[in-house]
Amino acid sequence: MLKGFRDFMMRGNVIDMAVGVVIGAAFTGVVTGFVSAFLTPVLGVVVGAAGDFSAYKFHAAGVIFPYGQFLNVLIAFVLTAAVLYFCVVLPVSKATARYLPKKPATPKRPCPECLTEIPEAARRCSACTAVVEPLVPVQIAAKR
Repeated sequence: MLKGFRDFMMRGNVIDMAVGVVIGAAFTGVVTGFVSAFLTPVLGVVVGAAGDFSAYKFHAAGVIFPYGQFLNVLIAFVLTAAVLYFCVVLPVSKATARYLPKKPATPKRPCPECLTEIPEAARRCSACTAVVEPLVPVQIAAKR
């Protein structure tokens, strides 16, 4: 039982994911610090407020609502999401589209029973399970 757990933990994907989570947490801390120390004071000056938003709050029925802290967290989230999108997601998507071969589209035809699109080489409809004749010869390479 412990051997199986050890094998699971030593797989490349688990280690990569753990490193990614730790780096992500550290990156979030850096972004949060940047937002509270630099970005929100600059935004406060631009909108006519006095510096950091974290001091903003209002009182209602004896309860304190610190909405400035929420504004700081919201700005940090938007900044983190934008950095991840423009520095990770977009470049990886472009590299994947450039270097991975595109799969050719399989020719489709409608099922005569339910009119669902099925491959021309299909022998049975995946939606209604009706038996259909393939329109193209199916080549089956038997590996023995």
